[in-house]
Amino acid sequence: MTQSGFGLGLRPDHYEAVLEGGHRIDWFEVTTENYLVPGGKPLHYLERVRKRYPLVMHGVSLSIGSTAPLDLDYLRSVRALAQRIEPEGISDHLCWTGVAGVNLHDLLPLPFTEEALAHVAGRMRQVQDLLGRRVLLENVSSYVGFHAADMTEWEFVAAVSEAADCLLLLDVNNVYVNSVNHGFDAAAYLRALPVERVRQLHLAGHSRQGRWLVDTHDGPVDDAVWQLYEIAIARFPHAATMIERDDRIPPLTDLIEELDRARRLAVGVLEAAA
Repeated sequence: MTQSGFGLGLRPDHYEAVLEGGHRIDWFEVTTENYLVPGGKPLHYLERVRKRYPLVMHGVSLSIGSTAPLDLDYLRSVRALAQRIEPEGISDHLCWTGVAGVNLHDLLPLPFTEEALAHVAGRMRQVQDLLGRRVLLENVSSYVGFHAADMTEWEFVAAVSEAADCLLLLDVNNVYVNSVNHGFDAAAYLRALPVERVRQLHLAGHSRQGRWLVDTHDGPVDDAVWQLYEIAIARFPHAATMIERDDRIPPLTDLIEELDRARRLAVGVLEAAA
């Protein structure tokens, strides 16, 4: 994982604008499953963008926490796409998405137990062996907790990364969302993660539904998340930063303005620490 700097998620709405060039964007993240096809318009644009910008692949189907067997056909397709576009990194989520052949199309949380830790770590080692590289796992948002828990979420995330020898994609918005939903100190979460394993930071918008915050990716980054980002960039100064937007997608220029805010904040934090 060598990519650094400030990136955006590549969305079809922005294909043409991206290819016009001249943007203050260091790299793009692509949703892996959108390009696991032998040809067609998505790959046509992906290969054109790849000639101009570094890419990273971000999946939503690994289901690393499921008790179902790993989907080897899916993993072979991921490996083939990686060989085709040579991404700077590959990531997915620390969650489960289905079982017994049923895909629930959601990123579902795991119980923070020693049993789940051993299960996920073993599967991650298999995944990394098959892909021939270390993979980043992302912390997910959640709206319920498990009574059966041997550790905190941040202890679990850190332990999985150590046991599997994988890397971490720290979603700062998800940390904030969970801190409100479950009542913990978001800064303590960041302090507990191993610095050397956090290679990428995600920023995104969320929505409020009653007393709950929901990770919706449909609006600008919240001010509280920006404040937490400053703490994150101070602790993980070498991690790349990305803005996510998956719904109500604005013009590319609006997202670049948000990305510029991340740059300014990061520069300010790092200069103050120098």
